[in-house]
Amino acid sequence: MFLDLLRRRNPALIDAAISLHQQGQLPANTYVLDLDAITANAQSISSEATRLGLTAFAMTKQIGRNPDACKAITAGGIEASVAVDMECARATFRAGMQLGHIGHLVQVPQAEASAAASMHPANWTVFNHDKARQAAKAAAACGHDQALLARVYAEGDEFYSGHEGGFPAGDVLAVADQLDALDSAHFAGITTFPALLFDRETRTVRRTRNLTTLERAASRLGDHGRTDIQINGPGTTSTETLSALASVGVTQVEPGHALTGTTPWHAVRDLPELPAVCYLSEVSHLYGGRAYCFGGGMYVDPVFPPYPMRAIVGHDPSSAALLSATLPPAQAIDYYGQLHPTGHAAPEIGASVVFGFRIQAFVTRAYTAGITGLSTSTPRVAGIWSADGSATSWPA
Repeated sequence: MFLDLLRRRNPALIDAAISLHQQGQLPANTYVLDLDAITANAQSISSEATRLGLTAFAMTKQIGRNPDACKAITAGGIEASVAVDMECARATFRAGMQLGHIGHLVQVPQAEASAAASMHPANWTVFNHDKARQAAKAAAACGHDQALLARVYAEGDEFYSGHEGGFPAGDVLAVADQLDALDSAHFAGITTFPALLFDRETRTVRRTRNLTTLERAASRLGDHGRTDIQINGPGTTSTETLSALASVGVTQVEPGHALTGTTPWHAVRDLPELPAVCYLSEVSHLYGGRAYCFGGGMYVDPVFPPYPMRAIVGHDPSSAALLSATLPPAQAIDYYGQLHPTGHAAPEIGASVVFGFRIQAFVTRAYTAGITGLSTSTPRVAGIWSADGSATSWPA
């Protein structure tokens, strides 16, 4: 699905991944990022956000917090990150981004509150008063006052399993007062997730009950004089969704997969953002009429029901073949993927293998690598990084 999108809208990335791999500049098991496209995508989102008075924070977990990608995003006008966890916070902070938001989706562990506060996050989301007190105490030790966002929920809100948590939206006025009463912290606004979701049936993006909850909570706060607050509305963000979010009062948006053109909406509609990532592997061996390619990063984010997987395989972009593929089930370790050369000659050992799917690099053991110069036909590898954004020893 996303491979078809790449072949149609950014085939140069596929060609460069194969060429650079064959030249020994890219290893197998690598998420390859088009940094020029990422900058352009960030610019599209940033420009529209600025026009609408929104603040954009970049989610980078899906691209492994790649430092070169962080710089490309910053060059596109999005200077701050949203950290899904402390590893995100550390990696993006090291890469030179400001820390715009922490604590959402994952709360900050107690023992790491001081480390979080030392990075001076502009916004810190809390799900309960214990977490608010921890944030305030850590901020006090760092000598600053911390802006806190309260995650709110109401009956009927939609959560991914395991994402639940927050304050009852009906208590938002009391919550705001209680957070304001903390030393070295104050109530700054409210958040939810997801505010928008892709609808498979209509093949478009719909607002969730959570967004209605957010609107109603903001209205109650406004009725009681709290009008200067942040309303954080992440979920399936794209340049195309920003005006709808702004129209209901959202002030902060958090593009993630939009930066690589891999939201589920991008798979079915040509949006302003270009597809900017592929997964690169290599044929290891043949067995039983199948070719096996190295795994490590074959986690396919399940935004769609299972669909036929394919890969582009070859030593040269001009002669590469499109083959059917089978990836290991989610419960298995992805040592290898399998390629089925029906109607084609068996791939040669060492051939490049390029997949296109919706990635989540941070949960894998893959490399990430940014390529510059694709927009000017001068591709160059910017660097090879681990999936947590740290340096690697490749090549040894």
